[in-house]
Amino acid sequence: MALAMKIGKNNPILRNNYLGFTYIGLMIMIAISGIALAGVGIVWHQDVQREREKELLFIGNAYRQAIGSYYEGSPSGAKQYPSKLSDLILDSRFPNIKHHLRKLYSDPVVREGEWGLVLEQDKIIGIYSKSSLKPIKRKEFPLQYGDFNGAKEYSDWKFIYTPGSL
Repeated sequence: MALAMKIGKNNPILRNNYLGFTYIGLMIMIAISGIALAGVGIVWHQDVQREREKELLFIGNAYRQAIGSYYEGSPSGAKQYPSKLSDLILDSRFPNIKHHLRKLYSDPVVREGEWGLVLEQDKIIGIYSKSSLKPIKRKEFPLQYGDFNGAKEYSDWKFIYTPGSL
């Protein structure tokens, strides 16, 4: 009587030929996924930085306008700048308290860091971010921020009020 040869899944010869194929395929899929996720991470980081730049421009302009409102709205003939940022929220130079800003905004680039202050005779004429990161946007700024073109760091973006610029 002849021995019958096993066929199908139970054949040890067929089983040994495909051992490890699934493992190698899985490793290749993981490597491709890792490369794709690294690319997505870079794009996501740049999108977050662009959003922070837009927020910095918006908040910086709000401070610049508030400093201008404080200066132009001086009650006496002598115009003066604020001595601290909290003066922009509660301007007590008037009988009725005036609000030039609704709240003190934090620096969107540094997060929880304090603003750098541009001072003139111990009075605040402007603000800037203390960040040393390189900005993504380097040109095509609005006219009032023409000196931001070519800035190497966010700390070079100074939001300064000059009389008559509003």
